[in-house]
Amino acid sequence: MTRWGILATGHIASRFAEDLRLVPDAELVAVGSRAADSAQRFADTYGAKRAYGSWVELAADPEVDVIYVATPHAAHHEAAMTCLTAGRAVLLEKPFTLDVATSTELVDTARAAGVFLMEAMWMRTNPLILRATELIAEGAIGTVSSVRADFGVAGPFSPDHRMRNPKLGGGALLDLGIYPISLAHLLLGVPQHIRSWAQLGPEGTDENTGILFGYDTGALAALSCGMVGATELSASITGSTGRIDLPEPFFRPGSLTLHRAGAEPETIVAEEAGNGYQYETIEVQRCLAAGLTESPLVPHATTLEVMALLDAVREQIGVRYE
Repeated sequence: MTRWGILATGHIASRFAEDLRLVPDAELVAVGSRAADSAQRFADTYGAKRAYGSWVELAADPEVDVIYVATPHAAHHEAAMTCLTAGRAVLLEKPFTLDVATSTELVDTARAAGVFLMEAMWMRTNPLILRATELIAEGAIGTVSSVRADFGVAGPFSPDHRMRNPKLGGGALLDLGIYPISLAHLLLGVPQHIRSWAQLGPEGTDENTGILFGYDTGALAALSCGMVGATELSASITGSTGRIDLPEPFFRPGSLTLHRAGAEPETIVAEEAGNGYQYETIEVQRCLAAGLTESPLVPHATTLEVMALLDAVREQIGVRYE
């Protein structure tokens, strides 16, 4: 049995706790928050044995094997460091931190301590996303030449909302844009050329962002994220002999459609279960059982490369976090 703690009690933490119930040999034993009453309500709702009014107390619980950190972006570094230095394995919500420098600090700390650390980029553990990568590796669509992906929500968000607050890492890029960027990275790796444009809001965070990645192979990725209109939330992967389409939402698709040259389209349908967070949980438990300190599906190098891409885009569009 893997004994879980959850640090934070917001919406994502709730959805994770719901899916934890679907995972064999997983038990929620404790929850921690800076507000004791919030922690207790969460514990009562999801059946945790203990509730703590501080992160330090949660991290110190000897009956917790691994902690899922679900705070807002700006608190990721502090929360994860609290857990790692206490010797607790960590599944840390994406993005790891606000920049690659502080993300590197977490990776270095985990490696020095020999403690497991993984970014909760659930897309990279999704069975259909993994199936798409298998099909590509098998040559089903030939050589990948382009990736297109978008993630836009309608808003509007009030001025005091975290999505507009630079102190909290607000804006579309870190919250939404990380998904298209991560998909492009999964399929094409690190680009040699980056071009980005954005409309910034009055607080200085990005409201509508376009990103173009170019590769020396000739491949490209056309990506977008925003909070000024609901986009299709789809993705398309084109190769020299075919295409794979991922419908809404592409990061947790209900199906994928394979278009092979000269053949009828093939649709592969996913099993419908939970919110989709159970797969990252299963991967963490598999790694812990195997004595691994990082996941081969979401390795530290991948997390840091994606964070570096986010930093590069942020520099080009002129977004600064306080």
